[in-house]
Amino acid sequence: MSREPLWSGLALVGALRARVSGGLAREANGVSIDTRTLRKGDLFFAIRGDARDGHEFVHAALEKGAAAAVIDEAHAAEFYGYGPLFVVRDVQQSLEWLGQRARERSRAYIAAITGSVGKTSTKEMTRLMLEHFGETHASVASYNNHWGVPLTLARMPETAAYGVFEIGMNHPGEIATLVPQVRPHVAVVTRVAAVHLENFESIEAIADAKAEVFTGLETGGVAIINGDDALSDRLAAAAAPYAEHIFIFGEHGTDARLLSYRAIGEAGAVEAEILGKRIEYVIGAPGKHIALNSLAALLIAEVFGIGAEQAAATLATFSPPSGRGQREVIDTPQGSFTLIDESYNANPTSLRAALEQLGAAEPGRGGRRVVVLGDMLELGPEGADLHAGVAPDLVAAHIDQVFTAGPLMSRLFYAAPETMRGAHRRTALELEEVVLAAIRPGDVVMVKGSNGSRMSRIVAALKQKYAPETAN
Repeated sequence: MSREPLWSGLALVGALRARVSGGLAREANGVSIDTRTLRKGDLFFAIRGDARDGHEFVHAALEKGAAAAVIDEAHAAEFYGYGPLFVVRDVQQSLEWLGQRARERSRAYIAAITGSVGKTSTKEMTRLMLEHFGETHASVASYNNHWGVPLTLARMPETAAYGVFEIGMNHPGEIATLVPQVRPHVAVVTRVAAVHLENFESIEAIADAKAEVFTGLETGGVAIINGDDALSDRLAAAAAPYAEHIFIFGEHGTDARLLSYRAIGEAGAVEAEILGKRIEYVIGAPGKHIALNSLAALLIAEVFGIGAEQAAATLATFSPPSGRGQREVIDTPQGSFTLIDESYNANPTSLRAALEQLGAAEPGRGGRRVVVLGDMLELGPEGADLHAGVAPDLVAAHIDQVFTAGPLMSRLFYAAPETMRGAHRRTALELEEVVLAAIRPGDVVMVKGSNGSRMSRIVAALKQKYAPETAN
């Protein structure tokens, strides 16, 4: 049975508010802004990014089999005759219009998730739950910004029963421009923490920016808030004018409460009370912070008419997204060690949660708990002190060796006990060789840092060094 196309050519003309050049594409089966991942039959948008203009890749997109390209009037003559084109005044605006049209035609139940930490893992747990009960469309990776949100909307099939959208921000007002496009039935704030402080005058201002997610709720919508958050009352007050119901989750949650948690190897066992019903379930990844965020996901399932017990049973197969806590046992000629990849992002709150998780891990025989850290960025003038302030958490987690890279992490390195200090270098590149030489069998190694600190290269280097040889 063939699947209906995502968009017909005629529908695109109206949704994009475009004129057609080079012939009308019959249909588009996907939407892309990146020729590296573009598939044959995709509609390619020539988005202008921070570093490159998508118009540079229009030829490549069409040669790779794009159904058509969306370009602006300024480039229309340049690409005339190369293939089907939708010519518009502003490519970004047309992407947003297409996303809005997708939302208008959709009958799906929609959830929007934001937060300083935990939004991607919560989104992924929610996606995993919902897809067991109906066709589910969700944000890819962290497509949560001014192009990621409308792109995700534009890709949503009309047949989807559920939609799960991640919404991010690093300036005031960003969420307020994105959430009206999504128009969620449920809006979640996972946590408010000291993130992007260079763009905000206080953590209260961050809370207010996160609370913008409630302003786009559909009539009768539900707000879900972390009751363990110091600013939960502020969030609840901000949600009240827009939400029909406000649900609170956490260890102090009134609607979804964590009763107990224990790590069991590479998983976690949870006992919780969801809307008055006690349930037990297993999550396929360890970490109390993951267990707490699963409560928010279970509340979303309940709002969408899926029982929490049924939904929770699906979490046994959950695995964290790449760079956000993925675990891998890496074999070496001398034995194996465990690598925890937290290299996608970092802030003081998420680092403390990750260290707590590492502290609960049991090294193998002769092994150690090793942490490899890069700078936490966008923390403003207090950034150096916020790094140094994590030193007691290293001690509490019984870390044996700490390796750091970057000018801010130097503060944490020298605030740590001397016996704990492995090495500090200016960059991840300079630290790479030191870490590779230091790791030994039995170790549990966690690598974490803001994406801009490039700690992912150390993760890649550790995997590459011991990658199985491929026969020619």
